Amino acid sequence: MLHCESHPLKRRNLMLLVTSHCTKYLAVVALLAFVAQSSFAEPKEGLADSAVVIQAKDFDSIQAAVDAIPEQGGMVVLPAGTFELQEPLVIRTERTRITGAGPATHLVNKNEEGQPAIQIRPDGYAENKKLRLWQVQLDHFQISGNPKSGDGIHAAGIEEIFIQGVSIHHHGRHGIFLDFCYEDPRISDCLITYNKEAGIKLLGCHDIVVNANHFEENLDGVRCLDGFNLTMNGNNLDDHLGNGVIIENTYGSVVSGNMIEECEGWGIILDRDCYGITLSSNVIAHELKGGIDLRDAWGCAISANTFTIVHQAAVHVGENSGRLNISANTFSNSDMGGEIRRKLEHKVPMQRDAGAGIVLEKTEDILITGNLFSGMDGAAVKCKSEDCERIHIVGNLVTDYGRKTEQPVAFEVPEKESIQLQNNMIGPAKMPRQEAGR
Repeated sequence: MLHCESHPLKRRNLMLLVTSHCTKYLAVVALLAFVAQSSFAEPKEGLADSAVVIQAKDFDSIQAAVDAIPEQGGMVVLPAGTFELQEPLVIRTERTRITGAGPATHLVNKNEEGQPAIQIRPDGYAENKKLRLWQVQLDHFQISGNPKSGDGIHAAGIEEIFIQGVSIHHHGRHGIFLDFCYEDPRISDCLITYNKEAGIKLLGCHDIVVNANHFEENLDGVRCLDGFNLTMNGNNLDDHLGNGVIIENTYGSVVSGNMIEECEGWGIILDRDCYGITLSSNVIAHELKGGIDLRDAWGCAISANTFTIVHQAAVHVGENSGRLNISANTFSNSDMGGEIRRKLEHKVPMQRDAGAGIVLEKTEDILITGNLFSGMDGAAVKCKSEDCERIHIVGNLVTDYGRKTEQPVAFEVPEKESIQLQNNMIGPAKMPRQEAGR
């Protein structure tokens, strides 16, 4: 405890009061300010249950340490070590932080009945879904599960939740499931791997930040459903067994500056009444099914993305999508200026060289401008039906197209007034290239 009587600042202020009549008022003000500041640190009468710092090593279990957090909140410090959980670690208080010693603090979910490792929700939430807790933070520890366990972290009804620097792996469901954590959820700098469903599932969340995380070999990387205002930047998603990012029934969001590689499915999917979303400056590489699938998306911008070695379709616009701007993207295969890095034929489809462009299906009001298409297996832009309307394809460059077709065509689109091709530059088709191999 800091005591005013022994502090040099107070002694200096007292000397000023005695020795300098001219500065007595300034000294009094300084002294009063210091005394007020010091008294702020003193325990207040009636606040014995104020926010506290709890060392979990002093308790019989981590749950006992968490249960010791008072209503006013506090921080539980987890020691280094491996701690097995047979039941979920339950957090029931607001203004609460659980922090560990980085990867040296390892929580192991031994439950095989589908229960999460960590459960955060208000008491009584199962009966009253309107109950809320505010400001819960988890950081700097790791959680592992098993094929029969549930989520790594399941938070329900938590506002302003913050998860940072947590490693979450090998769970039977999602790595992190935020269930109607509506206000300002934040997930950053986490390593989320080998979970049976999504790395992160966001349901009914708003003003969401998902930044600088690593995802690897989950089923899907991120699922954002029935939400608002997702900001997803600077993440690395690799080797997913399903899709990279799935966004449904969500508007006003941005997905930019992410690296999404080697999904068995699609890199990004927009579905179920998405609108007003920007997908920009992402590297979408080596996706087996395709790059971006716009199944039900309106008023969106797809710009400045790099699509490389994408199979089937780099951008697919479905019949329930329209009013889209697809501009300034680069579509390419593994060409390195005279050589291609991948094999033209390989027994493993993921190892084959590929280059895909834009596929349109019964859509309308699409602007395709300022894109570069090179090393395309087929056409740069293809309409799969005659029903596409008001398609404006202008100012694009296409070269080395139709590499896997008998009769190369740069733009495979119907000839009708509602589809316009203007000022596009078309280079040679099927340019000869040597295989560099890999």
